[in-house]
Amino acid sequence: MNWENLISEALRQPPRLTGYFVSRKLAQRLSDKTFVEGSDYSFNLEAFARAGLCAVVNDPLLYCQTTTEWKGLGRDFEQEIDNAWLNVLWDGHLLDVLLISWDEAGCGSCRHWIVAETREIAESFFRAACTWNIEVRGEVLVYSGGGWHKNEELYRSIKSATFDNLILPDTLKEELLGDFRRFFAMREVYEKYKVTWKRGVLLIGPPGNGKTHAVKALINELGQPCLYVKSFKSYRGTEHDNLRQVFARARKTTPCLLVLEDLDSLVTKESRSFLLNELDGFAANTGLVVLATTNHPERLDPALLDRPSRFDRKYYFELPAPRERERYLRRWNADFEPEMRMPEALVPQLVGLTKGFSFACLKELLLSSMMQWINSPQPGAMGAVMAERAVVLRSQMSSMSEVPPPETADEDEE
Repeated sequence: MNWENLISEALRQPPRLTGYFVSRKLAQRLSDKTFVEGSDYSFNLEAFARAGLCAVVNDPLLYCQTTTEWKGLGRDFEQEIDNAWLNVLWDGHLLDVLLISWDEAGCGSCRHWIVAETREIAESFFRAACTWNIEVRGEVLVYSGGGWHKNEELYRSIKSATFDNLILPDTLKEELLGDFRRFFAMREVYEKYKVTWKRGVLLIGPPGNGKTHAVKALINELGQPCLYVKSFKSYRGTEHDNLRQVFARARKTTPCLLVLEDLDSLVTKESRSFLLNELDGFAANTGLVVLATTNHPERLDPALLDRPSRFDRKYYFELPAPRERERYLRRWNADFEPEMRMPEALVPQLVGLTKGFSFACLKELLLSSMMQWINSPQPGAMGAVMAERAVVLRSQMSSMSEVPPPETADEDEE
């Protein structure tokens, strides 16, 4: 059988007939074998082979079309097979896998056919590859551009985020962590009382006040698989198609966290109703925690913000109060080298000067002060440098938005 001609003939068919054409040809020509056809994105043959779970050999007499993507400086190329007939050795069985990609109505389609001695062998291989690929191990599963990819770098950055290095009001930290811990530990209790084991949580507050850090700390602390959505938009499909794909993958990975950061930017008027439909899933969403953040709750539709069962837990991340600003400044000051450290007695003054600062602004104050001090290092001068930088930053902030005036000593004591 000339498999090369089969691929060429298939790609000359009208897009809507490509899959049917290949299946019909295989059914006609495979007298002693059978095949399983699929288009599931969970079937990543190359990743399965790289993990050493099967061996893939390309017939040298057949042309294998492979695209190569440059991932950046110091990184390996990423290659993906588009059109090929491959020989596969798995669990003592010799199989063939046909991969074909084509465009249909402006969207990319990819289909595979697994050829084996029996249907049971083909289905077992299909199931093993999909099961392995769907697992999230030492990485974050990121959705962007209409597809998923596993991001080990993001996972490593998350491992450094803990609740120990997150400064929040104690009650907020305890409620947030306790709520998630109880949820994942109480599946049997939910099922006993016939309550759907799912959760929607929304973190609300102005930018730079710890929402992203809290999300990372939760992922790190809970140890559950994490799926992170960058955008529902892509050149391949509609937002509806992509939303459906995201929730379909999340349901296959449960229990897990599905993170929708900056929800007000992710969801458009066109995609809002589709998101509502996915959130309203009943048994299908068992074990799924949708963890979303927003800087602008006023931009969210009331159907998302206010209706119970969609986001039934809301946590507010306000600008840090004097106590939180003091803890933040003291922690940074303790980490400074001795000659850079400012006297502890000056911290209350800086707390007053930074009224209205977010944690992001406080970090900018500290980093810019360090840079200025390094240019002219003088032991004991950091307090004056930071006070000067605080005034400059406040002036810059005031030119962009309303910022409250610095606190007086009496206000700070309150």
